Amino acid sequence: MHTSISASQWGSPTASRRALLIHGLTMSSQSWEGVAKLLAAEGFFVVAPNLLGHAWRRGTDYRVSTLAEDLRPYFVIDTPYDVIIGHSLGGAVALSLFPFLPNTKETTVILLDPALELTKKTANMCENWFLKEIANFRTADDHMVENPTWSRGNSVLRALGISMCDRTVVERVFEHNRPWSFSDLFKNIPPHVRVTVLASDPALGGICHVKHIPCDVARLHSKVFVGIGHWIQYESLDIIMNEIPLRRAKL
Repeated sequence: MHTSISASQWGSPTASRRALLIHGLTMSSQSWEGVAKLLAAEGFFVVAPNLLGHAWRRGTDYRVSTLAEDLRPYFVIDTPYDVIIGHSLGGAVALSLFPFLPNTKETTVILLDPALELTKKTANMCENWFLKEIANFRTADDHMVENPTWSRGNSVLRALGISMCDRTVVERVFEHNRPWSFSDLFKNIPPHVRVTVLASDPALGGICHVKHIPCDVARLHSKVFVGIGHWIQYESLDIIMNEIPLRRAKL
């Protein structure tokens, strides 16, 4: 892995396939370590940017559209991606990237429990939860106690992401995206893009509800996983990898 000011990278830049991974609120590019290593082993060059306001990146406008626009340099010279994965806030950002995607290659977009629709009450609850996470910093050991399915490495990365994000960013993200509503972005899926939504168990903190996913949009599929919480990339890598078109050796 190579880490720069704005992104982490895995695999060879000369690889024939590319993946773009977009983290959620109070996370960082390094949080994708588990998924990225598996993709790199499958021959992908993997890039995970740090969103504005994260990993000590500063900004003044935290609208989802602005977070997406900030990623435009990753599409310079019509750079294509075979796979784009977004988690939580990163899911809404991923949906906002459709105008940047060149039509020269089929792209698989996977949204991990994306934050699509939040009522005012739910948005306030989420904001307060994130602010509490920042104010009462917890160690990797603390995260492991609360989340027994997480590895130590993932717990360390969760703590790292929180440590590099301040309360102002959280407050501005919710303030600048009020009302929180992004389901309409599904209407803009290009003909060369296939979107899969992987929703977590609402009983375990899942924030993406099936009723917010249109059922009449072409190239859009969704699945709900009972027993899996919001942090799918920390709890079940297989769920994610099963949705990625991988090259198989010819028999």
